[in-house]
Amino acid sequence: MFGPPGCGKGTQARMITGTAGIPAISTGDLLRAEMAAGTPLGQQAEAVMAAGGLVSDDLVNEMLVNRIAQPDCSSGFLLDGYPRTLEQGMFLDKLFVERGITPLVFHLEVRDEILVERVCARRSCPKCNRIYNLVFQKPRHEGLCDDCHCELSRRKDDCCEVARERLKAYHKQTGPAIDFFRNRHFHMFEGMKAPKAIFADIQRTLEAELTHA
Repeated sequence: MFGPPGCGKGTQARMITGTAGIPAISTGDLLRAEMAAGTPLGQQAEAVMAAGGLVSDDLVNEMLVNRIAQPDCSSGFLLDGYPRTLEQGMFLDKLFVERGITPLVFHLEVRDEILVERVCARRSCPKCNRIYNLVFQKPRHEGLCDDCHCELSRRKDDCCEVARERLKAYHKQTGPAIDFFRNRHFHMFEGMKAPKAIFADIQRTLEAELTHA
């Protein structure tokens, strides 16, 4: 599943995996799991990050291979935010060919100016980390988390300048990976709709694809 920062990709990923009963896998999840388990890959990643470096594609790719070999991935899995680069995409494509896996590629599309507005209006609960948006996903009581009743806060990176820079980086880094997969089972979804409406579109696509599989 591809989508720029703030498009609602994480929400859709949770809804898909909850309905399909498959795990969602992100780069962050891979890193945290390997480091928490103290594996050789996790130790390498931890050393790189402690030194202020970026974990290499090769290391992340190895973690992915290990993760999708786990029993809970035997009936399928959803990749959320991976591949991030063309190199990761080419590695993933080769891996799928070798294993006889036919991927479905979903892309949530939202205009950049809308994404900047969304990010600037985002608030989070410091206790449970639940995310709200003052434009389209407001808390029931202004400024308070629905679950914890804690005062909502704004993260430092939830500002317009940071949002624009993140979008530039996303288009430059991940744009080529998206283009690489356009000739596969590629489906574009309008990310401006309400989350439930987007999910209904995704469900219809999934049902159609699985019927003709």
